[in-house]
Amino acid sequence: MIPSLTDALQAIDTRVPYRSVISPLATDDQIEKELYKLFTMQTRVFILHMLPSLGSRIFEKANEIGLMNKGCVWIMTDGMTNLLRTLEPSVIDSMQGVIGVGPYVPETKALENFRVRWKRKFLLENPSIVDVELNIFGLLAYDATRALAEAVEKAGITSFGFDKTNVSSNATDLEAFGISQNGPKLLQALSSARFKGLTGDYIFVDGQLQSSAFEIINVNNGARGVGFWTPEKGLTQKLSSNSTTKSKLKPIIWPGDSTSDPKGWEVPTNEKKLRIGVPVKKGFSDFVNVTIDPKTQEPTSVTGYCIDVFKAVIQELPYAVAYDFVPYGQPDGSSSGSLNDLIYQVFLGEFDAVVGDITIVFNRSNYVDFTLPYTESGVSMIVPIKDSKKRNAWVFLQPLTWDLWVTSGCFFIFIGFVVWVLEHRVNEDFRGPAWHQVGTSFWFSFSTMVFSQRERVISNLARFVVIVWCFVVLILTQSYTASLTSLLTVQQLQPTITDVKMLIKRGDNVGYPKGSFVLGILKQLGFDERKLVVYNSPEDCHELFQKGSANGGIEAAFDEIPYMKLLIGQHCSKYTMIEPKFKTAGFGFVFPLHSPLVHDVSKAILNVTEGDKMKEIEDAWFKKHSCCPDASTVVSSRSLGLNSFWGLFLIAGIATILALIIFLAVFVHQHRNVLKNSESSLLSRIRIFLKIFVSRDLSAHTFKDKCGIHVHGMGATEASPDSRYPASPSSYSQHADSHFLFYGEQGTPRAEYGNSNHNPNSQAQAPPEIVSAVELTSAGQEIARSPHVVRENK
Repeated sequence: MIPSLTDALQAIDTRVPYRSVISPLATDDQIEKELYKLFTMQTRVFILHMLPSLGSRIFEKANEIGLMNKGCVWIMTDGMTNLLRTLEPSVIDSMQGVIGVGPYVPETKALENFRVRWKRKFLLENPSIVDVELNIFGLLAYDATRALAEAVEKAGITSFGFDKTNVSSNATDLEAFGISQNGPKLLQALSSARFKGLTGDYIFVDGQLQSSAFEIINVNNGARGVGFWTPEKGLTQKLSSNSTTKSKLKPIIWPGDSTSDPKGWEVPTNEKKLRIGVPVKKGFSDFVNVTIDPKTQEPTSVTGYCIDVFKAVIQELPYAVAYDFVPYGQPDGSSSGSLNDLIYQVFLGEFDAVVGDITIVFNRSNYVDFTLPYTESGVSMIVPIKDSKKRNAWVFLQPLTWDLWVTSGCFFIFIGFVVWVLEHRVNEDFRGPAWHQVGTSFWFSFSTMVFSQRERVISNLARFVVIVWCFVVLILTQSYTASLTSLLTVQQLQPTITDVKMLIKRGDNVGYPKGSFVLGILKQLGFDERKLVVYNSPEDCHELFQKGSANGGIEAAFDEIPYMKLLIGQHCSKYTMIEPKFKTAGFGFVFPLHSPLVHDVSKAILNVTEGDKMKEIEDAWFKKHSCCPDASTVVSSRSLGLNSFWGLFLIAGIATILALIIFLAVFVHQHRNVLKNSESSLLSRIRIFLKIFVSRDLSAHTFKDKCGIHVHGMGATEASPDSRYPASPSSYSQHADSHFLFYGEQGTPRAEYGNSNHNPNSQAQAPPEIVSAVELTSAGQEIARSPHVVRENK
């Protein structure tokens, strides 16, 4: 049974490290010696397969030496479970917390009647034995006898003959029977036997008697059932098919009166210390560094980031673990092999664990177990970086993209046009010849870039537009200045190589660390092995980069991210990591397969990495290199695009269009009578409307503040001498196109609209404060040849 049980346990990754064979005739001293041997081992799960006579002695001695305390697990097979009721109370007391497994015999009416009849007959034959019970072996014997009897009847055997031809004279009593002549018939009849016996369903499968279920008991002041096991359901609390309990077993009282699940292993104080293998190598000493005494050639200290992490993890364990660091190297300080060789020593049993910069890789996990990783994972490519900035005469155009330049220019023109529309009727600064008005409008708009506009803005709508536009220009100019400053003063560092395929195509040399699994990755990528250069330390890698591929150096290096960060930290702004990044599991601690320490150490790693202790360790070893700026922060930003400012342009556009719409709505409303005049054609009305649009608005306060002007209509009611305001603009609608008189900027009527006989020198005779006026007539009167202007002295 034991070999089969061992094979079954190993099939579910449960290792059986030791088998203890104890003779039934062993003395108490021999039993105690063997138990002490078990006590020095780390395993605390014991399976007991023996008869009660020897098992009871084992439990009593185990209880004495402390193997029945908290944390231990004892499981006994049916050899003792079936006869548990026959043991003495003192033995039961020493077995508290033991788990037993045995065939389950259902309580039926037939079984109860059989026990009564059997006990009555037994007492008649043995009156001196009072307290007696029929155990499962008697029930199995009864069912076996019934199965044999039914098989004989089914096979129709009436006589039992034996062939003794080959029986020797030295044969044992059993061999002397010979070979049954009815054996094949009897075997066939037994194999097909099926009936309801005292122990349950009696069935043979492949010649083996099947048990319908096994009962699991827990010794706690007697046997207590905690569950069952069946081939169909596995572990279950009840055999009923409608059971809905989630727990597989009832609560178990373990040795030491513990209700929590025991670990099943301990690290005994009298066991030897763990031999922790440590790699010996040159370079990257911040991770692991072994110091060798030059005189004695013995290791004096083992330090490094990985060592400190391991010590912090061991301190987090809930129990003490004794260990010694054993360098894997030669007395002269050289390594005894690669990291794979060191890991394989754990598989061979030379080391109990390995601590160092060991990466968790699939092929290594085939013969060792790794803890959870405690560092960042991945393999990346590192390349030099250079300043890619090319300064030229047109660098001032680079801060903004072309679409932002075009949009800004269009908005400057649009804002200039809108300001002219809003200002030209009320502001002298925006009047004059057409070319002068165009130049003034654009000058005003573009001068807002440096806020040097000198023209006054009188209209409230124009002021609103200019305020919004100045806010946009302020942000745009400040952003342009910052971007241009960055382009002219800050380095633009770019990697010299951006693609692995470029390296392969050009045939450049590529570096990788000595003894690393990275070599396999490079071969898979398609690199020529002749182009692969080995380096041992960050200094070696830096020297190879300085030489370049043409001089035997390298153009790129592949290594794990922790090493790459260390190299970049030592040489600020010279190298950078780029894609691709190959995923790995990071650094982990190595233990033998199925080591119970793996689970607890992994939990301790999580506790350390999530706390402040890990940051303290990282700062102690790597903070001296962390002062270097990140390459990503050194590279200046790209040119500013429209996508960064479209919101500002949207606000300015909406504000400007809204102001323009309000102005046009008010203007059209004020001069609506011109458009409604039915005496003129539509074209004439539009022309008159446009002429009004480009002329001064004499009702504006800017003109009223300068002088008083009276506009008289010939034949109409004359304005009061004290009036300083012209007639209502709506009176313009009383005249046709042929009766309209339009004057120039300085009081001179334009030739095409005014009287050709008008004195051209009238401009010089008028005082500077005199503003030209239009004298209106009624609809049936002729327009005057010259304006009637009355000046009111102030």
